[in-house]
Amino acid sequence: MSAKNNIYLVGMPGAGKTTVGRQLARRMQRSFIDADHEIEARTGVRIPLIFDIEGEKGFRDRESRVIVELANDSNLIVATGGGAVLRPENRAALKQGGTVIYLYVAPRLLFERTRLDPNRPLLQVADPMQKIEELFAERDPLYREVADIVINSMGGSINSLVKHVERELGKQCAA
Repeated sequence: MSAKNNIYLVGMPGAGKTTVGRQLARRMQRSFIDADHEIEARTGVRIPLIFDIEGEKGFRDRESRVIVELANDSNLIVATGGGAVLRPENRAALKQGGTVIYLYVAPRLLFERTRLDPNRPLLQVADPMQKIEELFAERDPLYREVADIVINSMGGSINSLVKHVERELGKQCAA
């Protein structure tokens, strides 16, 4: 573990970051923060509206501020937005803020999990599967670059996935 002891969950939209993060926080008796929900709470509007008004750049600026602030806190479990790794300053903040866990899910399953969700502005396109594949190709190397732990979150129950995350965190602490 690094100097700060936050745990960050990164991965594509639909990877299970929020669901896993909430349960992990409960089990580890830590505070949980979903970075996207934090942005919505601060602005008073949903993320699709931020995209409509400010564009992706405006949203990413807000996201960066939240990531940097959270990295200066401690004892948090944080579910980042899927694109949080796009900016080098975010990747640096995540690395210095604690342990980063990449929840890996293949594009086809991501599509199945997200295809009907209207709150994913980048996927509101004619061919969402193609968009997921493009985003995955761009982001997967960045998730792997920043990750201390990579976990395949493609199957099984959430409870077994959370236990797997805990085991991997335990190995990190023992190392």
